[in-house]
Amino acid sequence: MSFRAPRLLLLGATGQVGWELARSLQPLGEVVLPDRHIANLDSPDSLASCVTRTAPDVIINAAAYTAVDQAEQEEALALRINGEAPRVLAQAAQGRGALLVHYSTDYVFAGTGASAWQPNDPVDPQNAYGRTKLAGEQAIAATGGDWLVFRTSWVYASRGQNFVRTMLKLGTERERLRVVADQIGAPTSARLIADATAQALAVALAERREGCFQSAVHHLCAAGHTSWHGFAGALFERWRALSPESPLAIRELEAIASSEYPMPAKRPLNSRLDCASFERQFGLTLPPWRRGLDTVLQELAAVSSR
Repeated sequence: MSFRAPRLLLLGATGQVGWELARSLQPLGEVVLPDRHIANLDSPDSLASCVTRTAPDVIINAAAYTAVDQAEQEEALALRINGEAPRVLAQAAQGRGALLVHYSTDYVFAGTGASAWQPNDPVDPQNAYGRTKLAGEQAIAATGGDWLVFRTSWVYASRGQNFVRTMLKLGTERERLRVVADQIGAPTSARLIADATAQALAVALAERREGCFQSAVHHLCAAGHTSWHGFAGALFERWRALSPESPLAIRELEAIASSEYPMPAKRPLNSRLDCASFERQFGLTLPPWRRGLDTVLQELAAVSSR
């Protein structure tokens, strides 16, 4: 029997995770990268025609509305992108028998307690962003077909707007920084998400060929946990070792409570995600968060030394 490499439609290839996915998915088959004029999540109706035109075997949706605080004033827009667009994609995937892979967030949980959240724990989002991401999850599950939802947390990369790049910029400009210390989670690099997705997808495609695939929500983030304050301290310490020619001005890193740094959107205090089902299902062991940080800082150090 002949085997045809699958065609993979990747949405959101210009984002942090999408950029890494464009690389990591290449060994699996033909990767199609439509631009926003062809597939615009702000205009969900365009997505069905994009799927029809590209005829993919797999749809990977790495696009999302991610402006957490702005979503408090733009919940309708965020819902269109994070909730309605996934529904359209799920329907289009089901219509042609394709597998849909979609990303969600720890923000679907209340963020209370100290135990890591299980995929089947009760959801209770505390802000507009979390509500819209949960709507996307629920729409996909209600549509049926074959799908995987990967919830992740505290995403960063060597490109784009994220905590690591912001801290490094501020650390070169200021001698003192105040960083929240009572929010706990697992900093997760976009590269880890992309590489783990590619490996999980290889397993899922084999399961579909064998007729034993099961749709599910899994948690996908780095192992271990820390606070934003701990994350900042670790990245400053490692940056000094990797890039001594790029001196930091930061001398004092003060730990503060969330109440001392109010934001428009409420953040969960407990963002720990239990990834055991992901590791068990796809035969992977997710690395500790410091390893991903080291890789990203090495990339940034190499750029800064040029």
